[in-house]
Amino acid sequence: MKYTIGLVRVLTMEDEEKLNLHGRIIEKAFPELKVVTKCIEDQPEGIYDLQSEELAKHKIIKLIKEFQDMNVDAVIISCAGDPAVTEARRIFKIPIIGAGSASASLALTCGERVGVIKITKEVPNIIRKILGPHLIAEESLENVGSVIDLMSEKGKTASINALKRLLEHDVEVIVLACTGFTTIGFKKLAEEITSVPVIDPILAAGAITLSILKQRSV
Repeated sequence: MKYTIGLVRVLTMEDEEKLNLHGRIIEKAFPELKVVTKCIEDQPEGIYDLQSEELAKHKIIKLIKEFQDMNVDAVIISCAGDPAVTEARRIFKIPIIGAGSASASLALTCGERVGVIKITKEVPNIIRKILGPHLIAEESLENVGSVIDLMSEKGKTASINALKRLLEHDVEVIVLACTGFTTIGFKKLAEEITSVPVIDPILAAGAITLSILKQRSV
């Protein structure tokens, strides 16, 4: 059975190839999912703090409404902070999956000592809430303040350095707390450095979404 998924990108993009990248990654990993992608308007730097998150919420809900009208089976929010997920679940009946909560939940199936790599000053609230005492270490990227910075060469270098610092804390699993890490293919880079499981937020969201839909159809 094929399921149709709506994917909300919280970074404004005009390049169709870049826009659909996360959807293609999900489709490759989970052939039962067909992904349709839309991005919010007027936020070329995406979500990087509380103010930009609040600005994005009504835009995200608008796109979810469009997806529901298209009769998609579920919607994924491509952001580790799960913006507007709580609000959307009160409004819509279809499953709404946030990349942050999916990542944190999946991490707990891999180990009890979880480390987080983030681009924001703080670990996204939803990830911190789910991990609770299992969050034993966190690392930010030096000189990286937004997803745009992350997608540069300096972003890749900063990510590798943060990973190496995190590994010093004897973590059992690592959560990548930004979907921009998916964009730069950081999971593969990380797996060349460590055998510690690395949770990619978009792959985690795809896995959780497929599991939810299969359980609903049993």
